[in-house]
Amino acid sequence: MSAALVAEVIADPTGLVVRLVTAVEPTLTAASIREEVAKIAGGRAKSRRLAQNLLTDPTMLTSGRPPIPWAVGQLLLGLRAAGATAIAAPCCGECGRTVSYLISRKGCVICSPCRDKPETCAKCGEERRVCTRDRHGLPRCEHCPDLDDDPVRLLTLLITELEPALNGRSVLDALHRATVRPAGQRRLAWAILDNPELLTGAGSLAPVPAVLRFIDELIKTGAAKVLPPSCPRCQRVVALSKQLDGHRICRNCFAKTRAVACSRCGSVREPAARDPGGGPLCPNCLVNDPINLEDCSGCGQRRRVAARTAAGPFCQNCRPRPIATCGICGRDAYCEMSRATGQPWCDNCQHRWMRCSGCGTTAQLRGGTLDQPLCARCVNPDPDFWDRCSTCKTTWVLSPRPCQRCVLGQDLRSLLAEDPGHINDDLAHLQRALTEVERPDVAMAWLRRPHVRQLLAGIGRDPRTISHDILDELPSSKKLDHLRNVLVASGALPERDERLAVLERWTATTLAARADPHERQILHAYAIWHHLRRLRRRLNGVHATHLQCLNIRSHVTAATNLLDWLTDSGLTLSTCTQADLDRWSTDEVSYRHETGHFVRWALAHRHARGLTFPAARWQGPAGPLDSEKRWNDARRLLGDTTLKPSDRVVGLLLLLYAQNLSVISRLTTEHVNTHGNRVELLLGSSPVVLPEPLADLVLELVETRRANTILNKTADPPLAVSRPATRPAPQPRLPRPTTQEDRHPRRPRPLHSPVRPRHRDPRRHPRPRARHPHQGRRRLAASIRRRLDDLRRRRRPPKNRSGVLRPPGANRAHWRVARTVTASLVGARCSGMSGCQDRRLVERSAHMTPR
Repeated sequence: MSAALVAEVIADPTGLVVRLVTAVEPTLTAASIREEVAKIAGGRAKSRRLAQNLLTDPTMLTSGRPPIPWAVGQLLLGLRAAGATAIAAPCCGECGRTVSYLISRKGCVICSPCRDKPETCAKCGEERRVCTRDRHGLPRCEHCPDLDDDPVRLLTLLITELEPALNGRSVLDALHRATVRPAGQRRLAWAILDNPELLTGAGSLAPVPAVLRFIDELIKTGAAKVLPPSCPRCQRVVALSKQLDGHRICRNCFAKTRAVACSRCGSVREPAARDPGGGPLCPNCLVNDPINLEDCSGCGQRRRVAARTAAGPFCQNCRPRPIATCGICGRDAYCEMSRATGQPWCDNCQHRWMRCSGCGTTAQLRGGTLDQPLCARCVNPDPDFWDRCSTCKTTWVLSPRPCQRCVLGQDLRSLLAEDPGHINDDLAHLQRALTEVERPDVAMAWLRRPHVRQLLAGIGRDPRTISHDILDELPSSKKLDHLRNVLVASGALPERDERLAVLERWTATTLAARADPHERQILHAYAIWHHLRRLRRRLNGVHATHLQCLNIRSHVTAATNLLDWLTDSGLTLSTCTQADLDRWSTDEVSYRHETGHFVRWALAHRHARGLTFPAARWQGPAGPLDSEKRWNDARRLLGDTTLKPSDRVVGLLLLLYAQNLSVISRLTTEHVNTHGNRVELLLGSSPVVLPEPLADLVLELVETRRANTILNKTADPPLAVSRPATRPAPQPRLPRPTTQEDRHPRRPRPLHSPVRPRHRDPRRHPRPRARHPHQGRRRLAASIRRRLDDLRRRRRPPKNRSGVLRPPGANRAHWRVARTVTASLVGARCSGMSGCQDRRLVERSAHMTPR
């Protein structure tokens, strides 16, 4: 058999059967043949077996010779009934005669005479046709019936004695509903007469299943002393449909006895089929196998079959479902019957995760209402009612499939494992944190995104230890930023100032884009040594804010735009004149205020000359504050319930308490304290008592607010404005340094190495004894410091009430001498050098007058 034919049997078995029948039967159309095939082989497995049998031996259609499988015999009879003339009738597998109806014995079609062969009668010993069988299963002919006491009459007497409320007629009706044939009724009666305890709870020992049906019918009739049997393994009162070791057990226990590890997913379940190699396949892997997917009759896509109707197969989304009122949310939608509550519930309620009103845990919604949701343990506390997760064996579920948390763990292991079954220690924190989240459905939805899966798979395959530098090598995106926040929150990465790191990377990219080395040097000094250095010193261990980073970006962008304009005009910063700057200002330019700051910085550092760009001082809001409008907005925020509670709280804090948005965004649920009926909000260092309408809104946010991340257990939820999990809570600024070393902190290491200075032409030798132009001033300042320190050490003046050093009257002479000497030295050596830093120091020392 070729591989193409095997693929056709798997892909389209019905089409293959139609093609084989059409080749030998010209009178029937393809549509009528397909209709007959659909009636006989409705399911996927049966249709494939039928196609495989006909493909193996196509002559069965025209000869009908045995052995003929049961499905092929049904097809032959159906085609002949539809009007086929070339199709042969099926033949008996023992005598070879054609049959008009099918009787199967050991998988082969036989006729009625071959089935009813004569046997030796247990009473007369003659070889005759078997009419009945006695209590021990021995054959009896029609001349030797079993004339012992009628077992049905004895059974009726037994039950009426046990249940006086039942009469003989009701017992016979129940017996007739349990089994129709007289032979079956006699076997049922003999089984109960031999062991009457079957009616009082020992039904698991029933030799025939009709006994269990008879017990159910007696209970429905009104029998009080007849007890339903329980499963001898799980002790549940359920249908006992399987037999094992002489006992009737339930379907669930029977499946557990046959459970083996699936050859694909590894889950321990009852195998539903075998793969080509003979390995077991669980039902989930079987139905999700690509060869078992079919074209949906609704959407037309090739998906897993969830239901079959006369119109064809349907997927899970297109399967026909009735429209009913959901018992949980109360809306009319496509619903299914809940096995836990017996009421219809919609798709949205089946996937809801809520906080249970009974026990307070966050779990999947299984009953109750949206106002009073209930989890599985509160809907039905009976542990025997629920199945257990096949992996963790602890989660209560409606089916023995793995729970969402276990599925999440398996997916993470497959993504993060460098080798099969091995996860690096640094990524084990991430795997553990994601698996232990409060809502695994949120984490699963996040992991289903293609970009997230690609990032996690790349990190898992990288043999290096995960770090911020490795993530910085990847292309920047919002998915990467969120993944970095998750890694930091889970402990896989150390915490860092992410805004400052992003600003440094942006600054490096901006500097690298400058082609002119001189412009790059100027921009490097302005961005790195002026703005970033001041920002690091101002932060002093606190994370940078968004406005601080945006301010530096605006200033650097303004400087870049001005340098670009100068380059396009054929100018440089050193050759730019005031007329050129005025010509630039006449155009519609952006960042005008920031550009002025750059021009003034360039003048102070002698990168430009002869330019003026005055600074504009902000004088506060220009217009008057409308108090009436402010109160109207506050009333609307307090009374308008159509707005979000978070927006209402933000607006009220802004209007009533004059809090900036940056301060409000750093508020978390930990800043809200309740003392009896009083609600306090920590704004700054002291709490503020909130009035009643605002207090109710804040308490509502505290109850419903959660962190804007899948790891919402690792961070305090924000109060009103969402922020990432790794965004730190508001931290108090560190006190100003007091020691000598802290007063002059070490200059931070620059982001990039400074541009090398120009090398002097080796052919032009410097002059001997060359001095720096400020060398003399520096020596003068050093000598003045030494003299002043000597004067201070002789007698240190005490402090007055304001904390200012004030020399006593006896030491006023020393201050006069210091002032006179300093003023003379300043006038003699440093006149006209207002830009020198050492001169400013000397001038401050010279003007220290005692009070």
